Amino acid sequence: MTKNSPHFSLDHSRLLDSLIATDKLLIIQDLDGVCMGLVRDPLTRTIERRYVHAASQLAGHFFVLTNGEHIGRRGVNNIVDNALDAPSQAGEQGLYLPGLAAGGVQLQDRHGEVSHPGVSEAELTFLRTIPGKAEHFLRQLLAAPPYALAACAITPLVDASVLDNLASPTININSLYQHFSNQPALYQQLQHAVAGFMEQLQQQASACRLPESFFVHYAPNLGSDDLGQERLKHSTGENAGTTDFQFMLKGAIKEVGVLLILNHYYHQHTGHYPLGADFNARQAPREQSALLQLAREHFDPAHMPRIVGVGDTVTSVTATLDGQPQQLRGGSDRGFLTLVQELGQAFDSNNCVLYIDSSGDEVARPGLNAAHLQRRASDAELQAWPAAEGISDPADPLSLDVVFCDGHAQYVTFFCTLAQRYTQRSR
Repeated sequence: MTKNSPHFSLDHSRLLDSLIATDKLLIIQDLDGVCMGLVRDPLTRTIERRYVHAASQLAGHFFVLTNGEHIGRRGVNNIVDNALDAPSQAGEQGLYLPGLAAGGVQLQDRHGEVSHPGVSEAELTFLRTIPGKAEHFLRQLLAAPPYALAACAITPLVDASVLDNLASPTININSLYQHFSNQPALYQQLQHAVAGFMEQLQQQASACRLPESFFVHYAPNLGSDDLGQERLKHSTGENAGTTDFQFMLKGAIKEVGVLLILNHYYHQHTGHYPLGADFNARQAPREQSALLQLAREHFDPAHMPRIVGVGDTVTSVTATLDGQPQQLRGGSDRGFLTLVQELGQAFDSNNCVLYIDSSGDEVARPGLNAAHLQRRASDAELQAWPAAEGISDPADPLSLDVVFCDGHAQYVTFFCTLAQRYTQRSR
């Protein structure tokens, strides 16, 4: 939170005071596991009303960046509506969460106006066919050996697993991980089967003359291979590994979304779009270095805000590839949090990365050792890394500046306090 602060800090009070003293503040935040619980069935998600109002208080200083979606049966807008007194309230009062969904191709303002910049109708038409295909695939898979489940068991599992998102249709196997918790080898086989189905979708897209339109996003993952394809994170029994298999539009990666959000932030505060009013995720480069260079060339340092990146999905695992041990780093929030960190260094804007520990929710994933970090707070010689096994490592270039070991509930309280005090500050 300051240039001399240690990583993995638990000092939320200091962070709060520092952010309230910031004139140009921009919060870019993930959703699932951050401001609401990470659950097996996305249809059961809830969001606190106080959080929705706090986000509205920070209008102009707050944007979401998620691989989920704003709209549809499983979209976040429905969750916001359910948290309020009437379905029309969010649209009328500007209480929807502004920002980018579907990895960066679904743009929404506070009143729920949604667009898909740079996305063709042919691409959307193909995406609309995927939920039906996914349901058929899963039903056949689970009915056949070695799974051989009864129809009455298959239906609720498929309903919970197939996410009929418009721009990022997804198979989420959290419920299947729970169902096969006593059969880890069977669950790993299922992971590979779903990955194979996603590859078939890619082939079908090519046959429809859309060979360069899509990619498959694994969450969590182990980074990308030399061809740019994300690595599946296998379950370890205690850990679910990759649970979300998302068929996404190319360019829909969160780090690109950071620049789109900055483009809109500059327009809101200066009346000018540094990257142009029509700039979208499909036009942007995908390499981290090229994105950073684009920012250097177009964003006026005098108006660059202090960016706070907030996420919960970061991984770091030692694995053997080609006979050599390697540190594989991934996670769907890693890219955008890294770009936030690099922008802070490039523009000397003192950016901050916040990590929310979502391991206490319904989805099995690595968690922080809070007791170790508390001991470290009073012992400067104690290294932080043993507290972050599976999340970070001693050589990790991404610095998790401030952490919330008690998960989304702890962060929501912090966020609401920040919104209240920041609003009072500006009066």
